[in-house]
Amino acid sequence: METNIRKVGTVSRGIRCPIIREGDDLAKIVAESVLEAAECEGFSLRDRDVIAITESIVARAQGNYASVDDIANDVKAKLGGETIGVIFPILSRNRFAICLRGTAKGAKKVVLMLSYPSDEVGNELVSLDKIDEAGVNPYSDVLTLEKYRELFGTILHPFTGVDYVDYYCDLIRESGAEVEVIFANQAKAILDYTDCVLTCDIHTRARTKRILKAAGAKAVIGLDDILTAPGTLGGSNEKYGLLGSNKSTEDTIKLFPRECKELVLDIQNRILNACGKHVEVMVYGDGAFKDPQGKIWELADPVVSPAFTDGLIGTPNELKLKYLADNDFKDLSGEELKAAISASIKAKGDNLVGNMASQGTTPRQLTDLIGSLCDLTSGSGDKGTPVVLVQGYFDNYTT
Repeated sequence: METNIRKVGTVSRGIRCPIIREGDDLAKIVAESVLEAAECEGFSLRDRDVIAITESIVARAQGNYASVDDIANDVKAKLGGETIGVIFPILSRNRFAICLRGTAKGAKKVVLMLSYPSDEVGNELVSLDKIDEAGVNPYSDVLTLEKYRELFGTILHPFTGVDYVDYYCDLIRESGAEVEVIFANQAKAILDYTDCVLTCDIHTRARTKRILKAAGAKAVIGLDDILTAPGTLGGSNEKYGLLGSNKSTEDTIKLFPRECKELVLDIQNRILNACGKHVEVMVYGDGAFKDPQGKIWELADPVVSPAFTDGLIGTPNELKLKYLADNDFKDLSGEELKAAISASIKAKGDNLVGNMASQGTTPRQLTDLIGSLCDLTSGSGDKGTPVVLVQGYFDNYTT
């Protein structure tokens, strides 16, 4: 039996850490937590291991928080404080509710335009089957709240049990603004109601802004344009604004981490100094995957990873073992087959794009793939593992 080949491939471990507070030395805490876990659990760090830190504790250590009033002041300054259109928000108590409260406090009236049958990340307002039954064309038809209720009644989100239409309307009124709701999927539809628009989509925001400006909107901003400079609590995000934010308290949000390249480099250097191993380090948020039951695309953050070391740049460059086994080496078996496949892997070029033997592999960014693995490992609840150690990710059959 061969003893020089590892029998285990990729391993993902949640690493327990202390509860992080503002001002903590996060690089020191993360490096020490990983090294202590290795000692306690009896494993060793290796070159090209990946240490991943959830964005939540990075933002917390940075103290990157903002208040409802911070949002309101910025929205009012940028959109005028009168009637504003709030279009294409996602349906989320954690992600958007406080953003909406702050926005409504910065306006006299909000025209809330919801995409249908679902929001950008897949939360349904109404099923496609009901849309078909009603004879509605979601690509062109604009529905009033009254028409929506007439056709579909009250629909509760299957996971949260919330009627987001009522919930968002109540939030706006409680914040002191009037509210009008329409349902539409064409950005230009909002211009029949107001020419001052806050577009709240995440991954399609650049296109939406372009369409609205070309159609003659007076003022157009996105969530990424709000709190790009510090508010009263000091929180801001120069690149992403409110995108990637989460509810902290009833009156505050935690923003996506500020620039944190120095953090990942610091952790990388600490591990190198401690044990001589060159690891990769990244900060991760939402994973990039879709739930087949709820049809929800997990990625509500603007990116999976806002910061990572240079070894995580790029995409996988892999051959499909089953393709080689079924095609190139279909007449081989046993040690002869193993040797042939191993030789192919060792001889593969640096760019396999277009090579049939790489078809079916995953040409996604390494940070998106590893970040998704880490998001599933750490979970979003009470596991207490905001740091994940991934080992063997860059191994292959010959390692």
